[in-house]
Amino acid sequence: MHARAAHIAHATSRFWVVVAHVLVWSVMFSACSVASTIEPDRITTLVEVIDGDTVIIRFPNGEQETVRLLGIDTPETVDPTRPVQCFGREASEHLAKLLPVGTPLRLERDVDARDRFGRLLAYLYRTSDDLFVNVEMLRLGLADVSLFEPNTAHRTALIHAVTSARTGSIGLWEACGGPDVPLDPDEYN
Repeated sequence: MHARAAHIAHATSRFWVVVAHVLVWSVMFSACSVASTIEPDRITTLVEVIDGDTVIIRFPNGEQETVRLLGIDTPETVDPTRPVQCFGREASEHLAKLLPVGTPLRLERDVDARDRFGRLLAYLYRTSDDLFVNVEMLRLGLADVSLFEPNTAHRTALIHAVTSARTGSIGLWEACGGPDVPLDPDEYN
């Protein structure tokens, strides 16, 4: 009887080892399939510009994602809890000109894959000429720099671009005196 109990215990132990392996491999496989959707340097296509720092893209497999551009913050135009801000419409319109619907994009990730709203975090490059879209928005004075650790891979380029726009009084730096300025309602009526 003692040998039979030992055999059952050993079989039960092996069963749980197999279950553990299956669970580990399942988690790893599902993590890999999620990660494959958001690999760095993945080519995507622009579907829609939401505002100056948020777009919707489509992957080759047809999956769509909302992307928040890393390292920049443009004046608000669509947040229902905040007023429209000075130069927000210009930033959104210019991003739409830089990235017309259907534009092929290269997506580059940093450390964090998503923000607290579930949006994919990325640096975007226009594939036709490798234009670094995030930096271009800063260079043209359409955004302020917005760095959140640990997502700071392009810190130097982003800071250089915003510094040039500020010192040159370009875009929102000239029109609004800086970022986060509520829009004068009389200006756009």
